[in-house]
Amino acid sequence: MALTMNDMDRFEASMPRLEAIAYRLLGSASDAEDAVQDTFLRWQAADIGRIEVPEAWLTKVLTNLCLNQLTSARARRETYVGQWLPEPLLAGDPMLGPADTSEQRESVSFAVLTLMERLSPNERVVYVLREAFDYPHRQIAEILDITEAASQQIYHRAKKHVADGKARTEIDEAAARRIVEEFLAAATSGRTEPLVRLLTEDAIAIGDGGGKVPARAKAFEGALAVATFMRGLFKPGKAKRAIVGGSPEVYVTTANGAPALVAVFDGRVIGVMCLEITAAGIAAFRNQVNPDKLERATRRWVAADHGEPLLIAF
Repeated sequence: MALTMNDMDRFEASMPRLEAIAYRLLGSASDAEDAVQDTFLRWQAADIGRIEVPEAWLTKVLTNLCLNQLTSARARRETYVGQWLPEPLLAGDPMLGPADTSEQRESVSFAVLTLMERLSPNERVVYVLREAFDYPHRQIAEILDITEAASQQIYHRAKKHVADGKARTEIDEAAARRIVEEFLAAATSGRTEPLVRLLTEDAIAIGDGGGKVPARAKAFEGALAVATFMRGLFKPGKAKRAIVGGSPEVYVTTANGAPALVAVFDGRVIGVMCLEITAAGIAAFRNQVNPDKLERATRRWVAADHGEPLLIAF
C-alpha cells in the first residue's frame, strides 16, 4: 500500500531518534543507517491505519532489527582483524542524538560504546533505551516481549557492567582542550617524559585498522608504553608519509562528545583519535583508522568549517 504524505512525515519526524538509537545499539553509523532504512521498508509495507502508536511501533521494529544485527555482529567480531572500535561521530552529527543530560552524553561516548560491547544484546537494548532515551520499563518490556520486572533487572545488571569499567570523573571542556594541546606539544617534542606526566598510570592506547591500515592488534598499556608509542606515532618519517600519501593535517575537535584529534589528508579523514580525559590525566586513546568507519566523518568534515590545523604530521 502506498504511503500518504502524512505517513511519510511521521516516519521522517522519527528518523533522528531512530538513527540515534540504532547508532548507540550498533556502534556503527553505516549499520545504523541500514537499520533505519529497513525499518522504513517495514513501515511502507505495514497496514499503518491499524498502528495505534506509530512511535512505539517504529521503535520496536528498529530494536528487533538491531538485535538481529548485534547477534550476528558477535560472530563477525571473532574474525575481525585486530581491535574493534566503534565508528566515531564528529561534533554536530545529528546521529549523536539527545545530549541534555550527563547520562545521554555519556551513553554515546567512545568509552561507553566500547564498554557496551561487553553487554548481551538484551542488556544493551535496555541500557540504551532507559539511560539515553528515558523509556519507561513498561515500554521497554513491550518492545522486548519480557516482563517489566525483567527489564528492571536487566537494566541494573547492564548499568553495573558499564559502571565497573568506566574511568574517573571527567573534567570540563576548556581544561580538556588545554590538555589535548599540551599532549600534542609533548608528542611532537621527541621526548617521552612530558607525555608520561600527562597520562594516568594505567593509560591505554587502542587502534582499529580493520586489517586495512596498520594498527597494533594488542592495546598498549601503562603510561610509559603509551607515551613511547605516541612519541613514535608523531615522529616524522618517510614510511608514514608513504602509507598516507603525504603529510596529514591534525585538528583538535570533539567526537562522540569528547576531545579528539582528527587527521585529514587531501580532504579525507584518515584517522580520529578520541581521548578519554580525567582529573588524573589522559586515561585512554582510542584511534579509529579503518577507512570503512571514517566515511561519514569525512562527509561531515567536508561540509563543516573546521579552522586551521594545529600541526602538519609526519
